[in-house]
Amino acid sequence: MSPLIAIVYRAYYTPSRCEQNRTMQLGDFTLTTISGGRFRLDGGAMFGVVPKPLWERCLPADEKNRVPMATNCLLIEAPDGTRTLIDTGYGTRFTDKQRAIYEMPNRSELVDGLNTLGLTPSDIDMVILSHLHFDHAGGGCQQNIDGQVRPLFTNAQYIVQRREWDVAMCGESEWSAIYDRSNFACLAESGQLELVDGDAEIAAGIQARLTGGHSPGHQAIVIQNGNEAAVYLGDICPTWDHLPMMWCMAYDANVVDVRREKTKLLGEIVDRQMWALSDHDSRHAAARLSRDKRRDFVADTLVESL
Repeated sequence: MSPLIAIVYRAYYTPSRCEQNRTMQLGDFTLTTISGGRFRLDGGAMFGVVPKPLWERCLPADEKNRVPMATNCLLIEAPDGTRTLIDTGYGTRFTDKQRAIYEMPNRSELVDGLNTLGLTPSDIDMVILSHLHFDHAGGGCQQNIDGQVRPLFTNAQYIVQRREWDVAMCGESEWSAIYDRSNFACLAESGQLELVDGDAEIAAGIQARLTGGHSPGHQAIVIQNGNEAAVYLGDICPTWDHLPMMWCMAYDANVVDVRREKTKLLGEIVDRQMWALSDHDSRHAAARLSRDKRRDFVADTLVESL
């Protein structure tokens, strides 16, 4: 075992305070987490080189070595009535065998969640995808009764990093097993796709931050209104158990870039006293972060659901 992994584990795994809320006011923005579906993934894949005796203390595995994952999609409601959704979960286009492997429900939890807020997919004006892996982009389109795949959010522009789109659509063998193009190819056909290059102001108070690492065009999303700010981390740091620099996923395309970009982004969150928002943590959707004396990051105040 790497000594650094063990040191970071001891520094990180400490009890934290917990609060519960449904929504969060960020200046004039209202933020709400909506589940894009719960599921399970292999624990070894989620924690890469971290030994199982360490990660299982944080996130116990079931008899199939799977750990619970959330898909915490984020709804941003602006004062002018504009509604932006970050990520879409995994959707509904799976076989019974796939549902059993991932322990997925046979329905769209994302649509259910919107309905509980009195909303439908047609009420969303913009969808920002952190990247195009199935558990983030799969819920953005649906298969109609005629068998055709069409955008679920019919009135929305979909925002994707150009680098991510190019790699996902290239068809090269090393990428084709990672990206299911049927989940998002229809976005270009419908005219709803908007590609951005690097860091970009997407809308007033909403900025894309290109991180790469987990996937070539992975982006985190910075939300700011007045003196309040939050960062949707995406898979650069998928759960609060991945806060230490060395704790990364086997799914990461470039783990060195993940370590570098994660450390830089988490440091900015602490220094600017921003909220951190998790896409996959199944226990807490948001947290305030801090450093300990060894400069490892810890989740201090945890919010179960916005």
